[in-house]
Amino acid sequence: MKPVVKKATPAAIAVLRQATKISPSRTKASDGLLPSKAHQAQNPNSDHNTGLAVDLTHDPARKIDCADIYEQLKRDKRVKYLIFKGQIWIPGRGDKPYTGSNPHNKHLHISIKDNCGNDESPWFPWLDKPKFSTVDQARLAASRLKPLPKKKEKK
Repeated sequence: MKPVVKKATPAAIAVLRQATKISPSRTKASDGLLPSKAHQAQNPNSDHNTGLAVDLTHDPARKIDCADIYEQLKRDKRVKYLIFKGQIWIPGRGDKPYTGSNPHNKHLHISIKDNCGNDESPWFPWLDKPKFSTVDQARLAASRLKPLPKKKEKK
C-alpha cells in the first residue's frame, strides 16, 4: 500500500491549473488530485496516494478534449501511464483495455513518473497556441497563391 500524502505534486497541480488557464470556463466536476477514503480502500496502490496522479475532466466543448489530450500526452516523457474511455496506455506497451472498476469516461487519468513530480512545464503546449481567425486563414491562403513579383534585371 502506497502512503497517502497530504498534498499533490507540483506537476499534478500544474495539469489542472494549466487546463483552467487555457479554458477558464471548463467543467471541473471530475477533476481530482488526492484520493478519497473510498478510492484508497478500492485502490491502495494508486498514484493518487503519492500525489503523482491527476484526473482531468473531459470537456471538449470548452477546449479540454481528453481524447485529443490522451493521444498528445503519449509523447510526454513525464507520463507514467494514461487511462481514458476504457483504455490504458503505458509507454513501451501501447494501448490496452482497462479493466478497473471506473472506465474513466468522464475524465482522463494521468500518472506522472516518480522523478517528474516537480516539473511544471507546459502539459498542453498545442492547446495554448493562438488560433487564426477565418479571415486570417483566408488571407494566409491567398498570400500563398499570389505569384512572387519578378525581380528587375540590372543592366
